[in-house]
Amino acid sequence: MEFRDYYKTLGVERSASADDIRKAYRRLARKYHPDVSKEADALERFKQMQEAYEVLKDPKKRAAYDELGANWKQGEQFRPPPDFGGGFDFSQARRGRAQSGAYSGGGAEDFGNAEQFSDFFSSLFGGGEQAFAGAGRRRGGRDQHAGIELDLEEAHRGTVRNLTLQQAAAPGQAPTERTLRVTVPAGVTEGQSIRLAGQGEPGSGKGRPGDLYLSVHIRPHRNLELDGRDVKLTLPVAPWEAALGATLTVPTLGGPVDLRIPAQSQTGSRLRLRGRGLAGDPPGDQYVVLKVVLPPADTPVARELYERMRKELAFDPRASL
Repeated sequence: MEFRDYYKTLGVERSASADDIRKAYRRLARKYHPDVSKEADALERFKQMQEAYEVLKDPKKRAAYDELGANWKQGEQFRPPPDFGGGFDFSQARRGRAQSGAYSGGGAEDFGNAEQFSDFFSSLFGGGEQAFAGAGRRRGGRDQHAGIELDLEEAHRGTVRNLTLQQAAAPGQAPTERTLRVTVPAGVTEGQSIRLAGQGEPGSGKGRPGDLYLSVHIRPHRNLELDGRDVKLTLPVAPWEAALGATLTVPTLGGPVDLRIPAQSQTGSRLRLRGRGLAGDPPGDQYVVLKVVLPPADTPVARELYERMRKELAFDPRASL
């Protein structure tokens, strides 16, 4: 039986808070997502991170994992905490396969489709199948998991997607496909799970169907960098705009706004646009970081201006050294 250290996978301590775990997952997801990573093992790393996060973000699953992990080397039998498993169907540990047409990788490379729990976690939540097996017994369908990719603007305002899901069939039969029209609410965040009740694997007999969980991935934006619900924009400014001050139009998720640049600003100066980040309750903020950009001295006029500045301005950038 394989034991996988989920804390090590996410690079956090066992005492890490839920917020620490969420931040670690988001950081690694940006690094190893198959669409953006150049690492040779990016896909496998991403699957392992997804598995670890699915366990550690859930307080009941994390408590069970921690208890079993503590006794792993002694070989002691797992004793679940009180009320563990309430509201959860652990009759099948393996996840169903679901294919999302929204994921650009598609097919078996989709992290939401190919992911399965490790042997270790299957042993933790498996075994219930035999308890419910029997002629004429009803059995609930398994939950299914898929990934959905969104542009940052779509995550901000919400969107509607048509998802094509592939349902595994019995041996010798072709898989079936169905299409769902999914409404993604405004303000979803990286790594958030959207639950579609009753849209997972059908149950047998009169068993209830499983649920479908869509794991949200927000694509990198060309201008804005996402951090939770806050966004950051690096804004190029000319030397005279930074030195003398200016009012500039800057892009935000809600549309362009005018921003006043104070006089004597420097590269790295940080300005805040309250409530202009990702939608939410409350919404995030947008931070604008200034970057002073020098015009090239590639014409006689430009070189003459630089020569005048060198002669007439009493400026030593290394005076503090």
